[in-house]
Amino acid sequence: MPRGREPEGSTALTNAERQARFRARRLTLPSPGAAKSPRPARRSRSKRWNAALAKMIAVQAECAAWFEALPESLRDSTTAAALQELIDLDLDTIATVQPPPGYGRD
Repeated sequence: MPRGREPEGSTALTNAERQARFRARRLTLPSPGAAKSPRPARRSRSKRWNAALAKMIAVQAECAAWFEALPESLRDSTTAAALQELIDLDLDTIATVQPPPGYGRD
């Protein structure tokens, strides 16, 4: 049957010495609860959908500004064609669609 650790000195520590060593070690070590990062809050499907739509609309506005800033010499390039396709996307019809609520969690 395994016994405990061997004493470090010539004699074993008393209960008071062992407790003092434990408390000193506990003060120097970081607490295990502080090392964990908090879990991000769960967002509902409709909130994630609306956030994605807002991001797509923002990107579409950036593409429109980029297209307007293009010089005339680049208006016939593939970049201008791709920007025009992104600008022509009808995000308003996509924004009218909302995902269905899910089992009372939304």
